[in-house]
Amino acid sequence: MLTTSQITALLPVTDVERAGRFYAESLGLKRTGTGPDGSVYFAAGAGDVLALRPMPEGTQSEHTALSFEVTDLPAEIKELEGHGVRFDDFDSNDLRTVDHIATMGDERAAWFHDSEGNVLCLHEVLTS
Repeated sequence: MLTTSQITALLPVTDVERAGRFYAESLGLKRTGTGPDGSVYFAAGAGDVLALRPMPEGTQSEHTALSFEVTDLPAEIKELEGHGVRFDDFDSNDLRTVDHIATMGDERAAWFHDSEGNVLCLHEVLTS
């Protein structure tokens, strides 16, 4: 059933070409094709697919739309910053970041926005 299904995550983007450049050049994802509706597809992770779907401005996600699990969060942040990605910092009662990283129990995370305003995340599961 669904436990073995490949997942395609759809993200709304205003400018498909600009977004496509961000995902290819800044995040290093491999573009795999274009759909009949203008969506651009990228290989993401273990067989999953990311589709950037053309949508009107204002349809972008205001919450975390996509999170990439990584094994070395500080190294990934440094690499992506080298490609121009800017990470968000927070300092509130609910969420505090140090060097862009928030620690929440057995997980660490860092957030950034894509070229279209969607909120994306890197997260690392801490091992005991």
